Amino acid sequence: MTWVWEHLGDIGGYAVSHALLAGIPLLVGLALALPLGWLARRFPRVAPVIVGGSGLLYTIPSLALFILMPLLLGSRILDSINVYVAMTIYTVALLVRSVVDALGSVPEATALAATSMGYRRVGRALAVELPLAVPVLASGLRVAAVSNVSIVSVASLIGYPQLGYYLTDGYQRSFPLEIGVGIVGCVLLALVFDLAIRGAEWALTPWARAAASSSAAGSRYSAIAKRWRNTSTRQSEGVGTR
Repeated sequence: MTWVWEHLGDIGGYAVSHALLAGIPLLVGLALALPLGWLARRFPRVAPVIVGGSGLLYTIPSLALFILMPLLLGSRILDSINVYVAMTIYTVALLVRSVVDALGSVPEATALAATSMGYRRVGRALAVELPLAVPVLASGLRVAAVSNVSIVSVASLIGYPQLGYYLTDGYQRSFPLEIGVGIVGCVLLALVFDLAIRGAEWALTPWARAAASSSAAGSRYSAIAKRWRNTSTRQSEGVGTR
């Protein structure tokens, strides 16, 4: 544990770097996946191309993609832009399907009601369908966030500074404590991302909280009413017996 305290500043710096390399592509990938998913939902004929094509991107090995990026972008091998672009590709690959499923979870009656109120297709998607799709979309975003945190650690094999450094360096030095720091750091960072997305989902779905409160209140009322009926029945039986 002495080693951990001595390197606590470095661990924090690597954690911040890891969070940026995983978090920024998550936001950019979401921004790109939303219109792609909407197009796939809007035009069923091109949906297999959009969803299938984006899904194929996730089959590219991460290490190979990190090495390929400098050739495609004209950047240097250790430029962080290589990781940002590669991670954005993986995020889009995961989220396009999630966006399609999220928009598909919106009841058709709700979409028709919005149309009858004068919403155009794009306006309806932004003002009605997208807010209602948040719970399903958040689930896909949580999966993508955890995936990004794990894939970013692979970039340490070619020299990008982040928590994955402790995995490779600890392995080379046969230092289990350093490996443990890398593993625990990645797990904690993934949990932070997950909690942040859950918090955003909670903030963006006040209607869901209201429905849950109403349901809970209804359940409590039903339970109280049932107990009251049972009590009344027992009292009536007791009077009849006497």
